[in-house]
Amino acid sequence: MNAGPQPADYTVDAFHRGAFHLVQPRGRGHRAGIDAMLLAALVPDGARGQLADFGAGTGAAGLAAVSRLADMRATLVEYDSEMVECARRTLALAENGELAARASVLRADVTLRGQARLAAGLADSAYDHVIMNPPFNDALDRPTPDALKARAHAMSGDLFQAWIRTAGAVARAGAQLSLIARPESIAAIVDACGGRFGGLECTALYPREGADAIRILVTAIRGSRARLRMRAPLVLHEGEDHAFTSFVDALNNGRAAYPRRG
Repeated sequence: MNAGPQPADYTVDAFHRGAFHLVQPRGRGHRAGIDAMLLAALVPDGARGQLADFGAGTGAAGLAAVSRLADMRATLVEYDSEMVECARRTLALAENGELAARASVLRADVTLRGQARLAAGLADSAYDHVIMNPPFNDALDRPTPDALKARAHAMSGDLFQAWIRTAGAVARAGAQLSLIARPESIAAIVDACGGRFGGLECTALYPREGADAIRILVTAIRGSRARLRMRAPLVLHEGEDHAFTSFVDALNNGRAAYPRRG
């Protein structure tokens, strides 16, 4: 795909109140939303250096972080060929001119190991931040007929072990790992972080008061030996409508970060 007018099967969508735009498949595949914006908000205000966005899709979380953090550069790491092309078209948009100078797209499989990983462009100890929104739907969940969405959503095998292993390899000492997942994945995440990342901080995300959690937000530090901390819950909506709480709205639009406690 080339820059310029978009084909009918793609859309150009504004995020952070127009601070950046994404090229996304129309009516199919994974389309970015609140998950990606909350993931980006886990990168603290004032953060700088190199960020890797694993499973970047069209670049939502990585670009959300870069749009808020003037001293951050992002590598959007994605394997699906169509989403890689969407991410490249995203960086070619005129609306993203300033951000594109601080972002790049890398087509790579984050489950690669050793020399194969290095050859793919994922270098050792290269990043100050690694963020990830991995495919976290269980294989037993109802399958979707949308093949592009299925590839983005469906978990396979020891996904967290593979992705967090690679995060540990490419992260510098003291680098922050940030991820969003389903609550039932907490044990797999803690296990995968063992020996690589410590000081885990976990926040349960609830759609509204009294409902069950639908997501967890997790941060951890490369090489830390601090204990796991369960943080106060975060509630998305007030009342019965779909309006975000004021704090979540600020996170969603890049006006605030969700900083670590430790």
